[in-house]
Amino acid sequence: MLQQTSGHGTRAIYPSLEDRAVIITGGASGIGAGLVEAFVAQGARVGFVDIADADGAALADTLSRTAKHAPIYRRCDLTDLSNIGPVFGELEAMLGGVDILLNNAANDDRHSVAEVTPQFWDDRMNVNLRHQFFAAQAVAPAMERAGRGVILNFGSISWHLGLPDLVLYQTAKAAIEGMTRAMARDLGRAGIRVNTIVPGNVQTPRQERWYTPEGEAEIVAAQCIDGRIQPADVAALALFLASDDARMCTGHDYFVDAGWR
Repeated sequence: MLQQTSGHGTRAIYPSLEDRAVIITGGASGIGAGLVEAFVAQGARVGFVDIADADGAALADTLSRTAKHAPIYRRCDLTDLSNIGPVFGELEAMLGGVDILLNNAANDDRHSVAEVTPQFWDDRMNVNLRHQFFAAQAVAPAMERAGRGVILNFGSISWHLGLPDLVLYQTAKAAIEGMTRAMARDLGRAGIRVNTIVPGNVQTPRQERWYTPEGEAEIVAAQCIDGRIQPADVAALALFLASDDARMCTGHDYFVDAGWR
């Protein structure tokens, strides 16, 4: 396996990812931006969606300067399911298919049990769970025609730890792992692999809104490994699972959490 050197040190290059068509949701910032950057660096043809237009356009412009294939940004509010078909269809046409889907988009706003209403329940499920299924449904036909495909759903360490003030987020993220198991079974004979990536506490500007320096120190103390997880660490796992090197990996959850317990 070849190697490349980046700002994060020596990274693997996966020849099987070159020229592959990739769609990434929630790709404008945080973990999503790390995913976009990583797949573009592999020479993949990347389309990504978000509702943060300024961040998305800026990321696409920056990466286009050195990319083999300039990434394509499109606005898509995934909570409105009527957007998924047209936007994903446009990206599929521009990319020449869909080989890999990364269902990354989510929102972990804090909330208490008492403040949850039926409307808020529906909103949180729509933001964190529902779109992952319908995005996968949208790309599955192209993958079936190609006889191969990879769907990577994104879960969360939060429900494994039982963190406070995240009951609906954790409910949705727990469901994603069950959905992954079912999808892997139903789509596997078509050559489509489905896995869940379970990040720990990743150091992004958004996460730094929720944690004081003391809180971050407590997280690191609960990990088996010192240091803060970076978006590039999550992307490294995603690259492997999306590549042909992981051809027999499906239906499972893969953690990148520094052993947080």
